[in-house]
Amino acid sequence: METRRLIPYSVHLPEEIYKKLKAAAGERKASALVRDAITLIIEGDDAFNGGYNKAIRDVINTLHEDAWCKALGIEGQSLAYYLSDLLAPMLVPQNTKGKSNGKSKKA
Repeated sequence: METRRLIPYSVHLPEEIYKKLKAAAGERKASALVRDAITLIIEGDDAFNGGYNKAIRDVINTLHEDAWCKALGIEGQSLAYYLSDLLAPMLVPQNTKGKSNGKSKKA
């Protein structure tokens, strides 16, 4: 799995929500918390599958960060990439078009 470049995106929050976000983030960076929440929302309307996909991605990222997985190789490929290729098909595609948050226009 390739390292993805993160693109800054500004989100304006009411002060009350901002303070709660900072408190909820604790030791973890708030941007990671917000990024994870947005990813779960964008990827589909099923909270279980969204969480499942996040877990698979977290495992893949952990493999790529692990020194042993990067150092060991199988047929010219690092163990991290080999295992990532095995895990990637486990990601569950989700229907993001079936859920509407707005009013639909009737003809």
